[in-house]
Amino acid sequence: MKALIIDDEKKARRVLNILIEENCPKITKIFEAEDLLSGVELIKKEQPAIVFLDIEMPEHSGLEILNFIEKEVHNFEIIFTTAYSEYAIQAFQLSAIDYLLKPVSPNKIKEAVEKAIGFIGNSQINKRLTELKKSLQESNFKKIGLPNADGIKFVNFNEIIMLEADGMYTKVATVNNGTILVSKPLKFFVESLQKIKYFYKPHRSHLINLSFIKDYIKKDGGYIVMENDKTVSISNDKKEEFLTIVQNI
Repeated sequence: MKALIIDDEKKARRVLNILIEENCPKITKIFEAEDLLSGVELIKKEQPAIVFLDIEMPEHSGLEILNFIEKEVHNFEIIFTTAYSEYAIQAFQLSAIDYLLKPVSPNKIKEAVEKAIGFIGNSQINKRLTELKKSLQESNFKKIGLPNADGIKFVNFNEIIMLEADGMYTKVATVNNGTILVSKPLKFFVESLQKIKYFYKPHRSHLINLSFIKDYIKKDGGYIVMENDKTVSISNDKKEEFLTIVQNI
């Protein structure tokens, strides 16, 4: 498997090259480019499966990559390397685009490459990059990318009814797209959606959209009924907090 590193800093390219060689045995050949346009030429010539792409570069940002590549060549996965803020990292997560924070750690690079390999052949990279750019431009995020068996479904936050843990997967119940099984644990969504005030975790296995609560039932220890008629338990240590929240909605 081929990979390409696009970064204007020679030292950064060298460090990343070494980390890939030491931690990613499935990558057998690594190419390097010092700017976006020369990187685009290497993509067309060598057809790498994975592109490690710096965002902040002279002349052209890494976010502009698809402006220079024909649609039929969009058959690779992108892993951004960035020193961006927490705000920007949330944009990457919600857009289902992987990233490595500089300085890059061996464990993170192994994890990112394995995720990228899982997406190869069904990447929808154009749609995901469009959503990423939109998220970075807006102060309020509106959508999240949900990786599933068919690709990635982008769903508005206000269309998500609830999320339920299913081992290392999560069942996401939505208004218009039914229930989507997503290849990420519930913990990922709890962290990604923590700034969206109408999401609440009443139980270790559930994250709910408070807008879709239909009933609160006191019997049997107390539980929630959602608009899709699914019931959600409330942890004993969350009952007082939950009742305070719903009384103030």
